[in-house]
Amino acid sequence: MYLSNNYRTFEFYKLKKEFPIGKLNTPKIRFVNMITIQKVDLSNTTYGEIKDITYKMAILPWGATEPHNFHLPYLTDSILSHAIAVDAAVKAYQEGGVNIMVLPAVNCGAQNPGQHQLPFCIHYRYETQKAILSDTVAALQRQGITKLLIVNGHGGNAFKNMIRDLYLDYPDFTIATTEWFTIVNCDDYADAVIDDHAGETETSVMMYYYPDKVDLSKAGKGASKNFAIDELNQKIAWVPRHWDQTSVDTGVGNPALASFEKGEKLVLAIVEKLSKLLISLSTSNLY
Repeated sequence: MYLSNNYRTFEFYKLKKEFPIGKLNTPKIRFVNMITIQKVDLSNTTYGEIKDITYKMAILPWGATEPHNFHLPYLTDSILSHAIAVDAAVKAYQEGGVNIMVLPAVNCGAQNPGQHQLPFCIHYRYETQKAILSDTVAALQRQGITKLLIVNGHGGNAFKNMIRDLYLDYPDFTIATTEWFTIVNCDDYADAVIDDHAGETETSVMMYYYPDKVDLSKAGKGASKNFAIDELNQKIAWVPRHWDQTSVDTGVGNPALASFEKGEKLVLAIVEKLSKLLISLSTSNLY
């Protein structure tokens, strides 16, 4: 298990008897392969480490800045997108021999009405997000990198129209996008009936990567309210959910049954599929 920000993994099965979740103080750690991490994680490398390596592809984790119930960090979407991207890039390097760089996560997410008013919840407009993506693609192309995968962790973000626009300006640049929470069926790894935001899935994955950032004792129950118009619940049409009407604690789905073990199983399944995609994208043409 790679903790990309500090090159370490918690020996969790030993620790969980000594420290309850959310109250880890000085955990025993074991170091992972720093050389591999430094090849793939721009947040934890230097120009000296990578200047002689040829890269043709990069990953851009993308999240948001928003509350996640009472027990997860504001930047949960960015943290998890980055961690999963690094694990997938490491696996792609180890199994496919491909060099792929994971860029720092973008925290600029689009928010629903009713979230905008919450403290430090920041809404980034489509134009702002497109400008960030455009500048990133322009920089990579100048450097000879012609493929980019966006790993999105925030359901409010949408990149397809941006990518179509950018193909007009960069016809030889391949941009793909994925949402880590749709790569496999997350419902198969959770027990909660409703698990949409800061619920069992996100909490379990955060427990896997950063258990010290989770305190379930503070979590709200994630109770939520559907639309009064049933056709909207059936997704016959779409309107943004007003978050102050949808959720009491900003969560949708009860995180109470989250666990490290569920997070581990889910992450391993996601990383397996994502690493294979990275190998294929980096070594093959689209057609």
